[in-house]
Amino acid sequence: MGIAEGLVAWPDELAKRYREQGYWNGMALGHYLWRSAELFGEKEALTDGERRLSYQQLAALSDGLALGLAERGYRSGDCMVVQLPNCWEFVVLLFACARIGVIPIMALPGHRSHEVSYFVEHSGARAIAVADEIKGFDHQGMAREIARGSNAVQDVFVLGENVRTGSVDLGKLIVSPRDVNGVRHRLDEMGPCSDSVALFLLSGGTTGLPKLIPRSHDDYGYNFRQSAEVCGFDERTVYLVSLPASHNFPLACPGLLGVLYAGGRVVMARSPEPENCLNLIGKERVTVASAVPAVAQRWLEAKIQKPHYDLSSLEIIQVGGARMAPELASRVRPVLGCTLQQVFGMAEGLINYTSLDASEEVICETQGKPMSPADEVLIVDDHDVPVPDGEMGQLLTRGPYTLRGYFNAPEHNARSFTAEGWYRTGDVVRWHSSGNLVVEGRTKDLINRAGEKVSAEEVENLLYRLPSVAQVAAIAIPDKNLGERTCAVVVMKNGASNLTLAEVRSAMEGFGVAKYKFPDQLELVESLPTTNVGKIDKALLRSKFS
Repeated sequence: MGIAEGLVAWPDELAKRYREQGYWNGMALGHYLWRSAELFGEKEALTDGERRLSYQQLAALSDGLALGLAERGYRSGDCMVVQLPNCWEFVVLLFACARIGVIPIMALPGHRSHEVSYFVEHSGARAIAVADEIKGFDHQGMAREIARGSNAVQDVFVLGENVRTGSVDLGKLIVSPRDVNGVRHRLDEMGPCSDSVALFLLSGGTTGLPKLIPRSHDDYGYNFRQSAEVCGFDERTVYLVSLPASHNFPLACPGLLGVLYAGGRVVMARSPEPENCLNLIGKERVTVASAVPAVAQRWLEAKIQKPHYDLSSLEIIQVGGARMAPELASRVRPVLGCTLQQVFGMAEGLINYTSLDASEEVICETQGKPMSPADEVLIVDDHDVPVPDGEMGQLLTRGPYTLRGYFNAPEHNARSFTAEGWYRTGDVVRWHSSGNLVVEGRTKDLINRAGEKVSAEEVENLLYRLPSVAQVAAIAIPDKNLGERTCAVVVMKNGASNLTLAEVRSAMEGFGVAKYKFPDQLELVESLPTTNVGKIDKALLRSKFS
């Protein structure tokens, strides 16, 4: 099946309105980098350790790689699973794909064969791009094994020093063309339409494996342009990317794409570890950093323990991915000496920011307001009836950068969208008197572990592979460091010996599952409690084991 057959389009009248009102500007993502190269020239655009690239260099390298991909036969509409760490090559590959319409599927470094093989199969991806290894894991070997079992995968592109025979050395393809202007004009003619899919982000996935979220050039361009304007990004901005760059938050909220659009500088960090990031903030004079609450908490503790860290350049820390507890939020300014900006968004679309000039009360207690005048928000009860202002309800939304349907997922779309195109976010929220949203919880069965969304159902399905497991319920347990940890509550089969957490985690590793999905806690019970309609009573389990 072609990509187009699996997409749900915006209604024609709505698309026309978004274009007429300027939300969609008709520009493919690949053109944004050349726009910035013309405006900012030899200004430094990207810092990765000792490697420093100007806007002109970044654009030329991206075009060189785009040309190399085109000469290998890649064309608009082809998919590529991209699983790279935070590095300058990730940015070059992203723009190279955009130049010729190749659609990257933004896998995370923590994904394993269980997830990556699904992305390949679901999209018909023609290529996988990986590092040779990350933190001792053989990503190249995993990708090659997946490719051998696929009829679609043509190439495994590998970044690193250990590129094996049969893999394609991605680093050797990243070269500036001799005739930069000539190649640029040639690639301009090959570019995709702005209403086509630019990339696939990944859902948090409450029903098994992540869904593919199609983001068009038009809507994703608006995503980072409007975010950059709301957040005040400009040529002075120096932005630290410490979360995985393939996440929507550090990618385009405003993220590295918003920074490069505004003329600032992107600093890549290989990990969010406090020592690494706090040193980088001082060394590179970082002005804006983004983090999930668990990471922000570790930075706060590190600064308290070692006051010598120079954070005098830091103006804003953006925190998203999960709700930040007000008690933690209130410590940001006194400890880090900067403004907190809460970010409540989703890869599916809607993004909310607290204003930089808001009161401390609003910054600490709310999760922001919709960033676009075209964002539509409804807060409804279980029957989709709007609730009075200030009361809690389920958040529905639609707008110029919120999807109308997941890729090739008709059954899931029927549950996740109303007949009028409203997206059911799964979040329980209420309006604050300031006009901001306050996130109260979730309707979806999702575990938010250190900002990574873990599907309880997926964990349960994996544990059911164990021959000794009769029943299992995966639940979220509050955790000081992680926000939430994953607890597996298991009923053993008759006659089976007791199971240990180490055995469960070893089995998950054998299944090729990302480590952040491994249970953190195991509880063995004789039976699982049920509600009066026969469903497992997870609320009771949470109260029992928290």
